[in-house]
Amino acid sequence: MKLSIIVCTYNECRTINTVLERIQDAELGVGWTKEVLVVDNCSNDGTRELLLEGSWPETKIILNRRNLGKGGSIKVAINHVSGDYAVIQDADLEYHPNQLARLLRKVESENAVAVLGSRLMGGQARYKYFHAYLGVRLLTMMTNLLYGSCLTDVGTAIKLVRSDVLKSLNLVCHGFDLDFELVDKLLLAGHNIHDVGLDYIPRTYADGKKITTLDGLRALRTILLDRIGHSKVFSGAGRTGDA
Repeated sequence: MKLSIIVCTYNECRTINTVLERIQDAELGVGWTKEVLVVDNCSNDGTRELLLEGSWPETKIILNRRNLGKGGSIKVAINHVSGDYAVIQDADLEYHPNQLARLLRKVESENAVAVLGSRLMGGQARYKYFHAYLGVRLLTMMTNLLYGSCLTDVGTAIKLVRSDVLKSLNLVCHGFDLDFELVDKLLLAGHNIHDVGLDYIPRTYADGKKITTLDGLRALRTILLDRIGHSKVFSGAGRTGDA
């Protein structure tokens, strides 16, 4: 089994080398191999130069010609995925890649199609900003209410999905709201989503955090529009059922 690890970067020169080193060192579990897809979204702080100068085994570097947003960069990466499963891994240091094995164990034990790495399970969540904590709670509550799910953290950046299912979805968002659209459309397609607890070390805006309250409002809009069928669930690839 192969895991495709998607890393989207935008001005992450302070952390990108560390993240890629951690990904290379991460043990996924018996029988799992990895490929790494790094999509740089027109960084202007030296991130691109670091990526091009580095030598990363089993890693493909993709340079966007223009800024496509985080969601747009994820969609670019999806087109290059060759693994059985794909996971989104941020280019900062908030989530350690050695925790990806926890998601894969859930895949193995439950034959899971999708697994979220929850910051709110099994202990007290650590947040730098109280409004961010409230936002995650609200967006998760709205998703569970509107889609009949029992998730704990729809805003997590660590989302693992079986690749054929991921490629079958009609993802149209371009920014951070794609994180929520992905959950919406998995649920609308009838897939069960599991979550597992992850350790989380939040960073501040001074450290390079980019998501804002406006992004939270866009996410809420996406959750509501997806519920009323604003865009179709499946792409031209068609529906892929649970195995």
